[in-house]
Amino acid sequence: MSAISVSGLWKEYGRQVVLEHIDLEITSGSFVALVGPSGCGKSTFLKMILGDEMPTRGQILIDGEPLRPEPDIDRGVVFQRYSVFPHLTVLGNVLLALELSGSSFWGRLWGARRKKARAEALDMIECVGLSAAVKKYPSELSGGMQQRLALAQALILKPKILLLDEPFGALDPGIRSDIHQLVQRLWKEEGITVLMVTHDLSEAFTLGTRVIAFDRLRKRPEETSAYGATVTFDMKVDKPVEPPSELEAELQEAQRQAAQ
Repeated sequence: MSAISVSGLWKEYGRQVVLEHIDLEITSGSFVALVGPSGCGKSTFLKMILGDEMPTRGQILIDGEPLRPEPDIDRGVVFQRYSVFPHLTVLGNVLLALELSGSSFWGRLWGARRKKARAEALDMIECVGLSAAVKKYPSELSGGMQQRLALAQALILKPKILLLDEPFGALDPGIRSDIHQLVQRLWKEEGITVLMVTHDLSEAFTLGTRVIAFDRLRKRPEETSAYGATVTFDMKVDKPVEPPSELEAELQEAQRQAAQ
């Protein structure tokens, strides 16, 4: 897990101020939903956490350390458009991340290392429910299946932070609900910190443990370039306590009896 600290953050493109006065403390294991109108800098903020964009002013710390100036395996990302390789199968797409990280010069693994990586990739593919499609290419998959594949790609390297940039907007409601459940399960199982950009307030409050809104405080035409968006709303979302599983219930009962 990773804590994120953002202080005095500004982002400008020439004379255009996109974000200003951003100060946030995000605890490890949070699921933060970022909402706000189009053009208010939500995706830009996500790109700065990823390391794809650098702040104009201010700093971002991950677990107290300055953010590395480029994307790395500690930060996974899933975009709205499926970021998968069309010429590779499902297995090839997921395996590629392990091969590139394990052998950056050749981009391939061999022998026992490849066997181990293949087993890890197959486990992740099973985890996202694509075991029956291991040999299929992205063009043979539905939108929901492609998004599952993108999640598998992002999670196979076990990132500490998962960044989701409107990843469910193009999905049908039924498929979106299935992916919501999958993301929540993986978030809980892996213990990662999640930042998700969405325009869907229902989605934000359903998935997030915290909802943060970005917006411009000054919206007159002559002010839109000189002033950027900032945090206008920050709310913790209380989740209902889930009933314990059968195993957890048995452990709790055994602990209760032992304490008597």
